[in-house]
Amino acid sequence: MLHTEADLTQALRTGPFHLALRAALAVRGLPLQRVQHHLAGRGIKVGVTSLSYWQQGARRPQRPESLRAVRGLEEVLGLPAHSLLRLLDDASAAEAERPAGRSYRSLLEASGVVEHLIAGLESPVDGGLHTVGHHERVRIGAARELRGRDSQHVVRAHRDGVDRYLAIHRGDAGCDPARVEVRAGENCRTGRVRWDAGTGVLVAELLFDTRLRAGETYLFGYGFEDGTGGPGREYVRGFSFAGGQYVLQVRFDEAALPARCHRFAQTSTGATRSGRSDLTLSGRHRTVHLVEQGVRPGILGIDWEWE
Repeated sequence: MLHTEADLTQALRTGPFHLALRAALAVRGLPLQRVQHHLAGRGIKVGVTSLSYWQQGARRPQRPESLRAVRGLEEVLGLPAHSLLRLLDDASAAEAERPAGRSYRSLLEASGVVEHLIAGLESPVDGGLHTVGHHERVRIGAARELRGRDSQHVVRAHRDGVDRYLAIHRGDAGCDPARVEVRAGENCRTGRVRWDAGTGVLVAELLFDTRLRAGETYLFGYGFEDGTGGPGREYVRGFSFAGGQYVLQVRFDEAALPARCHRFAQTSTGATRSGRSDLTLSGRHRTVHLVEQGVRPGILGIDWEWE
């Protein structure tokens, strides 16, 4: 359980909303009835049942009066202004009407394939985890192909009993997912693996050594060895939840160096790419990278031009 100021600070930074609220209540030591009383003193009426649903994640504040209650909660719990409101979607109240997470259908062009593979593993789409930090290293080979990628991943559980992570790999055109090797690194082991030959999508189950309680973090490493596809021109990562740091590094073989590299963001597949900026290839290590301190639902990536 989250019960220290450091835990609370982290939860307010990475979310989700219900976990941050639960941490604030635990750290301040206030029962819901007392919180309701303090809110009533500010002219805000909200039921104990609603407060309980909010901290459990069963419901999210959406209506104007509920959002006013969240502002009151920030005052009662001694939290920075907008720290809880930001977690509801880090945007406007209209944004809060949408689900907290976007489906993989909107993040990948292979429409429905990932959901189908996940359903075959009998796992919920969100997995009960959200990213606190993710450092990903991608390797591009001499034939301009995706050779492989490695991840160092830190996640936080937002429900009890989570004991696995579903890692998704999508190769470039021509990829044969049956020949892609899944490597489980520290603190995990490979479980079931499913793939779709038509789209080059592979989903691998990474099993933890423990069952997490809500609020607990877990660090693990994993990777994929590919090299089965044709020349690539980009690497993208989809995010279902806001919060957490993401670092992407792409390393090129010295026999196949790109002419130009750029970073970009998208709200969904097919949307206009925004935030484009040039990336300079390091001379010695032949790498480019991006760092995003607080990711938002959508897509981040690096693309490059060969000529």
